[in-house]
Amino acid sequence: MSAQLQRCLAWPVAALAWLGRQGTRALAALVVFGIACPPLGAVLRPYVTEAVFMLLLISFVRIDLAAMRSYVRRPGLVLAASLWGTVAVPLVVGLGGSASGFAATSPDLFLGLMLQAVASPMMSSPALVALMGLDATLVLIALVTGTLLVPLTAPVFAYFFFSDGLSLSPLSLGLKLFMLMAGALLLAGLIRYLVGGQRIARHTATIDGFNILVLLVFVSAVMGTVAGSFLADPIGVLLLIAFAFLVFGAILAVTFFAFRGFGTELALAVALMSCQRNMGLMMGGAEGAVPDLTWLYFALAQFPIYLSPQLLMPLVRRLQTRPVPAA
Repeated sequence: MSAQLQRCLAWPVAALAWLGRQGTRALAALVVFGIACPPLGAVLRPYVTEAVFMLLLISFVRIDLAAMRSYVRRPGLVLAASLWGTVAVPLVVGLGGSASGFAATSPDLFLGLMLQAVASPMMSSPALVALMGLDATLVLIALVTGTLLVPLTAPVFAYFFFSDGLSLSPLSLGLKLFMLMAGALLLAGLIRYLVGGQRIARHTATIDGFNILVLLVFVSAVMGTVAGSFLADPIGVLLLIAFAFLVFGAILAVTFFAFRGFGTELALAVALMSCQRNMGLMMGGAEGAVPDLTWLYFALAQFPIYLSPQLLMPLVRRLQTRPVPAA
């Protein structure tokens, strides 16, 4: 690389690194910006699938392979955590919604709930779990395993519970999800081979900054309808936010008690992973072709996800069993 080109790239790289170091402040700003600028959301909405692909690619590029290998020695626990999120959670939600009549009385909202339930954990789950002082290694490997299972499990649940709500057939949905994740995984492997893991680790802040720019596309597209919906029906939007927090809390509580036998700290980590669902992946797989109420629920369900580290930190500190090191 010539010296002139290095000088031209120096300030954009520095700007991305600065943006990446802003962390959660930048994420909060993105949510506010996405709500405050509906026209930008309307422009970026057609590019949700591309943004999801880029977020997957960045996450796969940054996977810590050494941390993943350390949990291969406990395959039973990894399998339990993976199957819980990809099979048990959507099965309970689907059967409960059908048996209670919720699927029939509010099909669009039930579609959003099922898209949330069948999704894999968010790619940022390990980072959020680590931020709260919990072991993120199991979360990391269960995340990868669950993500690879979603193209197989999501079409099955779509066929039985919500195929009528999508313009895509269950088979097309599974194929779309497979292409998204396989393409991102293969390209990430090529990048890691050409660039090297050590060089990627040295540029963590710059990659974080680029990740935030991609999130700007995603968040703006998702949040663009929130302001207009709130002005049109503020009570309805507030009730929908409360419903999103209720679903988040229910998954958190049930998962924690299901895995409590493995230890409080591990149960908390798996519970947090199970709550933070990668609904963007499902929206990308569905190509954004969902009813307006489903899209609105998808947007509002991001609030408990982004606020969970702050809201749950007191609970984590209280329930943690490991001793706190002396200052």
